Amino acid sequence: MAVNWAGLLSIGVFYMIVLGTGIWASRKSKREEKKCTGNRSEVAMVGGRNLNIWVSIFTMTATWVGGGYILGCAEVVYDPTKGLVWATGPIAFIMNLIIGALFLVKPIRSKNYVTLMDPFQNKYGNSVAAVIFIPALLADILWIACVLGALGGTLSVVMNVSSRLAVGVSAAVAILYTLMGGLYSVAYTDVIQLMFMFLGLWFCVPFILTSPSSANITVAAVTKLYQEPWIGKLELEDTGRWIDDILLMAIGGICYQAFYQRVLSTATDKQAKITCYAGAVLCPILGMPSLIIGAVAASTNWNQTTYGSPSPYEQGKSGMILPIALQHLCPFYVSLIGMGALAASVMSSVDSALLSAASQLGRNIFKNIIYKQASEKNIIVVVKVSIFLCGLMGAGLAMMAKSVHLFWIVSADVMYSMMAPQVICIFYLSQRVNHYGACCGFVLALLLRALVGEPLIGLPDVLPLPWDKIQEDGHRYRFFPFRTVIMLIATGTILLVSGFAVWLSEKGLLRRISDAETDTDIHYMAPVGTDVEEKDRLNKEQSHLSSRGSNEEEDKC
Repeated sequence: MAVNWAGLLSIGVFYMIVLGTGIWASRKSKREEKKCTGNRSEVAMVGGRNLNIWVSIFTMTATWVGGGYILGCAEVVYDPTKGLVWATGPIAFIMNLIIGALFLVKPIRSKNYVTLMDPFQNKYGNSVAAVIFIPALLADILWIACVLGALGGTLSVVMNVSSRLAVGVSAAVAILYTLMGGLYSVAYTDVIQLMFMFLGLWFCVPFILTSPSSANITVAAVTKLYQEPWIGKLELEDTGRWIDDILLMAIGGICYQAFYQRVLSTATDKQAKITCYAGAVLCPILGMPSLIIGAVAASTNWNQTTYGSPSPYEQGKSGMILPIALQHLCPFYVSLIGMGALAASVMSSVDSALLSAASQLGRNIFKNIIYKQASEKNIIVVVKVSIFLCGLMGAGLAMMAKSVHLFWIVSADVMYSMMAPQVICIFYLSQRVNHYGACCGFVLALLLRALVGEPLIGLPDVLPLPWDKIQEDGHRYRFFPFRTVIMLIATGTILLVSGFAVWLSEKGLLRRISDAETDTDIHYMAPVGTDVEEKDRLNKEQSHLSSRGSNEEEDKC
């Protein structure tokens, strides 16, 4: 099969538009830096806290509606072992953004934090916060790998080019414009990408629905035609697992720095909440084309298409069903538009995850732990280096990806099991927890999740749970909502151990419980000087050096 040059040209044009927008936004970022009287690094991380409300809505929505979401929804609906009832992404994202607006906007904005790690460093200190940061960083890198893998697989199927080449080029473009302009480049390119997604995917839907090789999707929803009905089944024994999957993304999603970056970039609490509510409306609208395409694919006789037999599912290509359907069920020019929409969905999430991880590495690790005297310029340099390294690691993982949906779920799994208890406690139970409880809760969650196992990534399922079903390959199929239970156990452990530590401290059996919020002698958060403060400091240092030099000359005389 020859390389699809026309398709590659269309993707190339799209990349040039996105890159051009990123370059323009980087210039706007530099203008904002000159106007800003505060920290220059905050312009890169949270847009100087004055991002336009419409841009904020676009970037929040585009961040959530990424390649994993678009391809994952179609994959689950098409998969005859799952179906529409298991496409929990749209429901979970609605819940996630509404929860964020109601319960998390005010706490994170009340103290002018810049990253999600700031309250942890304030409360527990640098060492504990650094440990808690590990799953957050891991989740961001897995997220990058997920969406880059989505695009790589898409272009390899449709354009007949190397998946690794597609991943490498896409990562390079996203890294380049994120390096140049920080949040401004990310936000303004998200506007372009969201428009491509919305128009491109909905444009393809009528052509997919009228494909002569596909049966009526309303009939195939409840009748077995070419495979099991695409509506799927939810047995009583599956209810716990279904609820677990929804809560995994709904609550796990509030632990991503990308969410707080957008919440903190608006000027007021009201604008931040509007951003969340608007995103909750737009996410399912943008997910509907993927659900429809998955349903049509499940209703298609693939032997009558240019794809032929066996079907994509039988060939193990369910994860790529959306690009396969676009290629074989749509006219050529329509599939090109669909490919542009997919590329847009991937880029919109990659840049967000890159900036998210890099912001925390630059501010919370480098500035607050490694080099507390770092200037604004030093922080920005570290952020840019971190963007490059995180992009490199994500691209490397994406080149080995077999299932897009797998990376998507594992990323959220890490955040839900280990980070959600910490986030809940730090914002709403701060007076009742301490670093002893936080450490014990973290270690227990990690241990339990490892014992439960994850066969998809080769982690053995050692711990037996209620309602387990042993499969033919020897692995346990879990009906028990273990992720939610682990999250609740970890939360309870944090509270119990914290209370016990306080009791021991009062009895004199443990050193005094203190944290950066209550002990004025402890300073874990290194202050970041503004441009004016840094100039004053440099002037004082220079005057001190010159006066010392003149004194030495007088002594010699």
